[in-house]
Amino acid sequence: MALPTAFTLNNGEKVPAVGFGTFQGEGGNSKVKEAVKLALKLGYRHIDGANAYGNEKEIGEAIKESGILREEIFVTSKLAQTWHEPADVEKALDVSLKDLQLDYGTDSSFLAGENNKTIRHPSGNGKPVIDYDLSRRYPETWQAMEKLVDSGKAKSIGISNFNILKTKRVLEVARIVPAINQVEIHPYFPQHELFEFSSKHGIVLMAHQPLGGRPVPVVRGHPDDPFPTEDPTVVEVANKSGLAPAQVCLAWAVQKGIPIVPKSVQKAHMEQNISLQRLPDGLWKEIDEVAAKRGGPLRFLDPSKHLGFDIFDEEKDQPVGSSAPWD
Repeated sequence: MALPTAFTLNNGEKVPAVGFGTFQGEGGNSKVKEAVKLALKLGYRHIDGANAYGNEKEIGEAIKESGILREEIFVTSKLAQTWHEPADVEKALDVSLKDLQLDYGTDSSFLAGENNKTIRHPSGNGKPVIDYDLSRRYPETWQAMEKLVDSGKAKSIGISNFNILKTKRVLEVARIVPAINQVEIHPYFPQHELFEFSSKHGIVLMAHQPLGGRPVPVVRGHPDDPFPTEDPTVVEVANKSGLAPAQVCLAWAVQKGIPIVPKSVQKAHMEQNISLQRLPDGLWKEIDEVAAKRGGPLRFLDPSKHLGFDIFDEEKDQPVGSSAPWD
């Protein structure tokens, strides 16, 4: 049995199993346009972006110049944290649509966990000034996003970096159930509990950082730990199956039912990431148990020291307080 090439969302729309991530972090956006054009040429049909990445104009130019029909491409954007005020939500999407040069809405817009620039702390420490009240009112932001579907500006809406606790709060008020929750998932951080919860509620988990990866330094956790692609079990399974370690990690996710958005600007890696094959059940199970075997899950994305609170706290819906430790 071959791996699925797409997954059906709870509204009937289909998202490709393998998409192309465009967040470049410290690398900058100089190569994004050509990378997206190459990705489309290689067969990628999901382009995953965000206003906060600062490259939606480049993505829009690449899509336009590719000559591929708009209807054939699944385009994702994300609502930046500085646009979470309900009255700002539609304006934020309009900015993305203009930059992307799209004549109708994005296929999926995500609520990500001012012109809406980030205000930095007056101490000069580089940390963002948090609107704590608005950070707790994200269910209202979700309700504003639902109107984007009503108007036809977005086909699907979802969430990003939401844990179970925060997803429950959205579901309490949701008229439209999130189609997708894009989170960190890889063999070292399989998110088994979140996957089970999301599946129960018809929410597709999508993996960013499906190879582990290194977030930008200010939100980087475990900077000295190796990638899952270097794990002995992953390497062994790769040797047995005739795949690269990266392909093993990606195939594991897709085989589990998780669409992925790996990123690369290197043609060889882009070709490799989209050329996956199903793992034998026994080998797949070995990968599924890698995190437990190594002593527990390992999260590479950790913004707690940058924000002053843990957005992934399952006991308390953070932020609880109204000030940062450095205020």
